[in-house]
Parts: sequence; C-alpha cells; structure tokens
Amino acid sequence: MSVGTKYVPRLYQKYKDEVVPKLIARFGYKNPMEVPKLVKIVVNMGVGEAVKDIKYLERAMEDLRAITGQQPAVRRAKKSEAGFKLRKGMPIGLKVTLRKERMWDFLDKLISVALPRVKDFKGLNPRSFDGRGNYAFGIAEQIVFPEIDYEKVDAIRGMDIIIHTTAETDEEALWLLALLGLPIRSF
Repeated sequence: MSVGTKYVPRLYQKYKDEVVPKLIARFGYKNPMEVPKLVKIVVNMGVGEAVKDIKYLERAMEDLRAITGQQPAVRRAKKSEAGFKLRKGMPIGLKVTLRKERMWDFLDKLISVALPRVKDFKGLNPRSFDGRGNYAFGIAEQIVFPEIDYEKVDAIRGMDIIIHTTAETDEEALWLLALLGLPIRSF
C-alpha cells in the first residue's frame, strides 16, 4: 500500500461496483442513498462454563479477539439464577461490534473462508431475518476460522452473528446479502 492511499476492503468495493447498481435496478430506488447497506456486525459468544472457572472466559476472549481483530466486551448476568449457580454480575458471555473496514473484512472472511469449512454446510436459513432487514445465524464451532489453532483449542464454542442493515424489508436485505455472496439457501 503506497503512502496516501486509503485501504478499501475487497467486499466493500464489490458492494459499490456491483451490488448497488443491481439493487437499484431490482427495486427502482430514485436516490443512491436509499440503497440498503451494512451498518454493523455483532458477534456474541456465550461462555456459561465461566461460572465454574474464569479461565474459560479468558480462552474464549483470546479466540474471539483472534477471529474479529477487536477486543471483546464481557457480558455479565443481569440476575441471579440458583439452578445454574449464577449470581448477578458474573461474566457469562462476550460481545464484539464490528463497523466499517473491520466489518467488511470479517464478512469477507466469513463468506470466503469460514462458512465453506462448516461441516455438512448446505447454506444459511432464509427465514432468519427479523422483519426489519437484519439477519442472525449461529456457528457451532469457532474452529472454522483460520485464526484458531486446532491444537490449542480447549473447548468447542459456538457464536451468534447478527448482520444489521439499513434495509426496510427482509426481501431487500436478502437481495443485499445474497449479492454480497452470503450463501443463503433458497426456499
């Protein structure tokens, strides 16, 4: 990268060059600012084992930091639950909110590297939209990401990924994500 040039993620370039014109043609937007875009990606990882041993939380934090390239925020229990030996304020999960370049890089890595490595993957569920243009899905194993060294994994942990868009309908969001390359299976 030369001095003075700004880094532009590969997927963002595809969005500007290919996806925006196709969405304008499909939905007939009058103004380019109407075209749906990605706002943020939130990655959540529940670490219930941290109730017994805090080292589980630390290892999960290292994994999530390696995957997202950003320091995770610790999520704490909102109320006590005696059945789970859980007290209010105990750390039970991690959360990362990705925006701008990190968001585009993470989505690119997710589409091109991580999802193809998921065992018996047949595509993402098209019914996982929330009605307001946001898409949520889960990954059962963190080892599908190339940053995770399989030899050093102490436990298999899953994660939830939520993609927030400015789309007003699920159909617009479906077209946006499908054109970006997210492998959403057809009905």
